[in-house]
Amino acid sequence: MPLIPRNYEEWKHCITVECEIPLTAEFVAQRIDALQNMDDFRTARFVERWGADHHARTLAWFRDAEQEMNE
Repeated sequence: MPLIPRNYEEWKHCITVECEIPLTAEFVAQRIDALQNMDDFRTARFVERWGADHHARTLAWFRDAEQEMNE
């Protein structure tokens, strides 16, 4: 498993298996809100550390998780 996930499946494995964080509706909604807020210090640090492209992918993956839960 790469350090930085390259796709949704790797990201989901990282979150749910490696980090043991359940993808609940509440958690996913909170992360989407935070990742959309560029005034949030943690979001700014995320972009600074991992880059704008990875930030966009991560936000998309959280949106994918949200959609998956709503199916």
